[in-house]
Amino acid sequence: MTIGRFAPSPTGPLHLGSLVAAIGSRWFAKRDGGLWLMRMEDLDTPRVVPGSAEEILAALRRYELDWDGEVVVQSQRIALYEAALAELREKGLAYDCGCSRADLPEDAPVYPGTCRNGLNGRAARAVRFRVPDETIAFDDLLRGHCEEYLPAGTGDFVIKRADGIFAYQLAVVVDDAAQGVTQVVRGGDLLSSTPRQIALQRALGYATPQYAHLPLVTNPDGTKLGKRDGALPLPTLDDQRVAETRAWALNFLASHASMM
Repeated sequence: MTIGRFAPSPTGPLHLGSLVAAIGSRWFAKRDGGLWLMRMEDLDTPRVVPGSAEEILAALRRYELDWDGEVVVQSQRIALYEAALAELREKGLAYDCGCSRADLPEDAPVYPGTCRNGLNGRAARAVRFRVPDETIAFDDLLRGHCEEYLPAGTGDFVIKRADGIFAYQLAVVVDDAAQGVTQVVRGGDLLSSTPRQIALQRALGYATPQYAHLPLVTNPDGTKLGKRDGALPLPTLDDQRVAETRAWALNFLASHASMM
């Protein structure tokens, strides 16, 4: 059975780009009679806006986007991330890093591996994943064949931040595995994260879901429409505006993703 999911961050109200991602991921999961799960990704506590999780869930219901099962909340699952990190350390695939941004060369496209073989007198700050010396390839359901050579594309990346917060890359991989997710449908801005997540899945012995990366809703200047850019919340009070907004999102997906 297909198990998909939608995983918003409670950093503000649902906006049009989020609605497109929610509709797209639900459609993919439900087209074959699968499940569509809900996960609230609230680990980045400095950015969490109180009350926005409830507001997001209410907006999804208003747009007839009901989910299966209970809502999973990342901040209640820290023990799972700790266990995964301990496993990576035991396998020699995670190491402490004492670098700050100021310590890294400005022209370095990826992390240069400064602490790969020891802290060299620095105090431990973040924790990094030791990327494999290989090309990670996958077939995206919408974009076709994708691949990246991780040492050149990302270098060793952070899986636990200097402020003690688990990074998105590790948390999402652990949660998808724990929830039995078999299909991840999300915005195209997360396409570059997929090779890193597949590398972590392999390191932890997890299955790799199918991936599909949807087209992004953009501002008039072509930039991504997002909360940080002041994207307006979805209308939820007027029935006609709700119906019009939902229809726009469906038409956007149909015309850009050739899937509806």
